[in-house]
Amino acid sequence: MDDEVKQREAADEKLINDAFQKLLDSYLNSRHRKKIDLITKAFNFAKQAHKGVRRLSGEPYIMHPIAVAQIVCSEIGLGSTSICAALLHDVVEDTEYTVEDISNMFGPKIAQIVDGLTKISGGIFGEQASAQAENFKKLLLTMSEDIRVILIKIADRLHNMRTLDSQPANKQYKIAGETLYLYAPLAHRLGLYKIKSELENLSFRFEHPEDYAAIERKLADTQVTRHQSFDQFTAPIEEMLKRMGLKYEIRERVKTPYSIWSKMQNKHVTFDEIYDILAVRIIFTPTSREAEAKECFNIYVELSQLYRSHPDRLRDWVNHPKSNGYQALHVTLMSKQGHWIEVQIRSDRMDEIAEQGLAAHWKYKEGDEYTEDEKESELNEWLHTIKEILDDPQPDAMDFLDAIKLNLFASEIFIFTPKGEIKTMPAGCTALDFAFSIHTFLGSHCIGAKVNHKLVPLSHKLQSGDQVEILTSKSQHVSPQWFNFVTTAKARSKIHAILRRDNREVLKKGESILEEWLKKNGIRPSLAIAKQLTAFHDMQRHEEFYHALGDKVILLGEKDLDELTGKKSDTNSGGGWRKFVPFVKSKKKEQGEQTELFVVPDKFNRKKPIFITDDNISQYKFPNCCHPIPGDDVLGYIDNKNQIEIHKRACPVANRLKTSYGNRILDAKWDMHKTLFFDATIRLGGIDRRGLVNEVTSVISRQMSVDIRKLTFTTEDGVFEGTIDLRIHDRNDVKEIIDKLKEVDDLKEISQIL
Repeated sequence: MDDEVKQREAADEKLINDAFQKLLDSYLNSRHRKKIDLITKAFNFAKQAHKGVRRLSGEPYIMHPIAVAQIVCSEIGLGSTSICAALLHDVVEDTEYTVEDISNMFGPKIAQIVDGLTKISGGIFGEQASAQAENFKKLLLTMSEDIRVILIKIADRLHNMRTLDSQPANKQYKIAGETLYLYAPLAHRLGLYKIKSELENLSFRFEHPEDYAAIERKLADTQVTRHQSFDQFTAPIEEMLKRMGLKYEIRERVKTPYSIWSKMQNKHVTFDEIYDILAVRIIFTPTSREAEAKECFNIYVELSQLYRSHPDRLRDWVNHPKSNGYQALHVTLMSKQGHWIEVQIRSDRMDEIAEQGLAAHWKYKEGDEYTEDEKESELNEWLHTIKEILDDPQPDAMDFLDAIKLNLFASEIFIFTPKGEIKTMPAGCTALDFAFSIHTFLGSHCIGAKVNHKLVPLSHKLQSGDQVEILTSKSQHVSPQWFNFVTTAKARSKIHAILRRDNREVLKKGESILEEWLKKNGIRPSLAIAKQLTAFHDMQRHEEFYHALGDKVILLGEKDLDELTGKKSDTNSGGGWRKFVPFVKSKKKEQGEQTELFVVPDKFNRKKPIFITDDNISQYKFPNCCHPIPGDDVLGYIDNKNQIEIHKRACPVANRLKTSYGNRILDAKWDMHKTLFFDATIRLGGIDRRGLVNEVTSVISRQMSVDIRKLTFTTEDGVFEGTIDLRIHDRNDVKEIIDKLKEVDDLKEISQIL
């Protein structure tokens, strides 16, 4: 037995030392000044601190900090301070050592970063919404002090995602959902495109394993054809670049499985109908830094001689970089096979920033370490916006997270001021957004705008290149309707702040009404009571409930008293949702018995999956946000009443729940036997002809023996569109029907409405 222990310890030691040596080799090959001694000291300290501890996967715990440091070094390109902080990032959280100990041994800068990482460790979110929002605020505040905190946190999350197999399924959904909702957008905003793509793909793989595997298979099956298309398309380009005398590299860029799946969901298309899976990247070495932009356009001019270019798809990120520093010229060309192919033209410097992110160039003065002291103004501006939101945070965690989320994933357009200055704004923004982006006073008193010298309303959506002049009036006041006119986080947070200030009196009045009513009925007022009544009235926030009371929109009565005292009537709890998942009545229902919703007991094992069966399906809630049916990838969520909601894993509401209430997420699986019926809608489109509808209904009703509940068709200029509402057992029924309908002539588009 002792021999076995010794052999295992020796194997562990070799594993650890090999991983650390790989880290040192990566660091020695980087452009940084070498601080091997400091990194070795941090490694030995962390190794000793985590001695004897193992991860769920069984490997020694120290392998995780080494892996995070490896990502920080080789994939993000940071130096010794960040590598040391990555090696030490779990020491304060998991051992007896303090931040002061780290400061004494490694200096105040490394200690500050470790402290920042410790404050936000253990996953952003716990059970309470307020705690989640506070923790995320800490992350963003620390990030705005030292950007390396968030970069190391992203590296930490990337390694956790790479090793997520060892976690139970409910934890996988929580961590994957949190990653997709917050960490991938953060990586995107900081220009870490490679890491952002991997985070998205890993989240997709754990949440939708079958869909992920299917897309991977199809990518592998079409690889040879794709290579042939790439070679045919790039052969003339290679000759052209040689003639121009440029040192260059041409790379094939394939759309990621997550991007393909997202497009399939959003556009209701199949894998075979996605034509932009392949893109081409030209990376060249410019003759000088000054000639970089000119040479990008020279290549574009030559390309447009070889292939026809798409006039609406030229994206000039060279002269107008994205706010995360991304630069490239994107053009779309028509191949000889008749497909549009995007070509990205970049210098090698632009490519490095695109791969590692602008934040990687935020090097700090540290003795003689390699530095770039300039802090990029665009990223600073973004961090300033984040600080503004933090200075006036939303009282509710979900609102706060949504405000930050709005600010993370937006594409960008360029707007001109009346004086010709360029402002970067998110795509889809309105004149009111632009007003708030310039100044709060301008936004709060905005009555309209002149866009390209024409008068437009507050809600007017701006296009890239618009020149905008904001019109104001002192008599104008912010109204709740303005939320319908804005898309940016800054505008929403400012409107929230102004309305909250205006609404304090109404809220106080509502609180007083509730307090008096509770005292009158012998109930002691508390926040828990307010939250219970808020949920009872289908509201998200108790402030919203107070406001409704103050405005006399809600009048408290007997039903509210029944809710609080437990004398609940037999009216349907969650029954409003049940109508969206109609199924054949069970024998119990036919006999007039009421099916009770399942209530989660105190000692419920949340790590085990729940199984949805023909017999117990009526014990779960099916919200109307995503209409899951058997065969869909689903999860369970324990709501405020300890009842279980079933959501699709890709449902937007579920994504917010995974991010904010991760401990309430359950793994849910279907165990149905085609006895119950569910609603599904199929959308059709194609060339109209006599007898087509008859063929379609014949396929569904006669060949497939499926009931059609509703049929809607419209025809215009020989082209038709239609929807068919069906009664089916599960997702496989829908797939079989769609496959059969594809055999019908003149049907060009067939998809399920999700």
